[in-house]
Amino acid sequence: MIKVLSQYLLYGYFKTIFKVVLIFYCFGLILNLFEEIEFFKNLDVPILMPITLTALFIPSLIIKMLPFIIFISSLWFLLNLRNSKDLLTLKVFGYSNFKIFFILAITSFMFGWLILFTINPFTSTMVKFYEQTKSEYSKDIDHLVSINKNGLWTKENLNTGYRIISADEINKNKLKKITIFDLNKDYNLIQKIYSKTADISKNKWDLKEVTIIKFNKGMTQESFEKNFSIISKYDHIKINSLFRNFDTMSFLDLILNYKDLQNKGYNKAYLDQNLNSMLSLPFFLFMMTALASILTMNTLKQSNNFTFIVAGLIACVAVYYFKDLSLALGKTDRVSLSLAAWIPVAVIGLFSAIGILQINEK
Repeated sequence: MIKVLSQYLLYGYFKTIFKVVLIFYCFGLILNLFEEIEFFKNLDVPILMPITLTALFIPSLIIKMLPFIIFISSLWFLLNLRNSKDLLTLKVFGYSNFKIFFILAITSFMFGWLILFTINPFTSTMVKFYEQTKSEYSKDIDHLVSINKNGLWTKENLNTGYRIISADEINKNKLKKITIFDLNKDYNLIQKIYSKTADISKNKWDLKEVTIIKFNKGMTQESFEKNFSIISKYDHIKINSLFRNFDTMSFLDLILNYKDLQNKGYNKAYLDQNLNSMLSLPFFLFMMTALASILTMNTLKQSNNFTFIVAGLIACVAVYYFKDLSLALGKTDRVSLSLAAWIPVAVIGLFSAIGILQINEK
């Protein structure tokens, strides 16, 4: 009998999760489709293109929203359980509030690991295809940035021609050993610039100890400048942002290829942040289930679901902004980015521990 009741709980819980995921997917599909149509409106592509890209992008968004999906699913399932008197029936057969919570929370915890190891590799591949496809139609495709084991490479279109920049090393907002090639429209070399260091915190790059070699009708003219500046379409923030979309990396990629990703130029702090965010996901799901249990299992009395819906929305908004605040603290170096991923889990865990003890006494 105990096994049958546990199966009933799990079946109802997963059924509710599926319904909520489907609702989120439909909303995401509708909202993102408008964005894709706006992107492709002036391009000669079939209508199937924005629909396909939207369908590929939404699963990754669903994983990001998974803590809130689990919270809403838990809230919905437990409200139905309580209002149908099934919760009272379960208590008659020896299921305490804590036992029901524990079954659902452990299920959420294991579901999180299942997502990371099985679903996340597919969603990261879909996002990668999504970005590659959109980049083919991007108006900025002539402006390229690459970071690899040889350093940083950029290409920009200028009014007078083209500029190619290479740097042996990039460290935060500083470049070292920079070489700049300025070419005309016919790809003829106009000048070559060497610099020991460059500050790229702004679009106006400040170069130090600069050697400038100009080419004109077969003649070369060399000059030295202690300080020199150029205007670039890129600054430190924009360059980093191009290599900070970790949706294209799966959990398995981060674990198995961590060193290779660092060698390609990905910032270690942001790699650690993303890895810890993924590692914290199962624990986050556990805590969000606990939060939903605290809201719904304080009493066996039937009540207006509207109150719980409002309370649930307030809780979701509070958790979302607290998570965002934690990430902001990490980005401003108040705390490490790795720690920022765990702060919301720890705080919700402390709050939930007190609440779970109280509902167990009901």
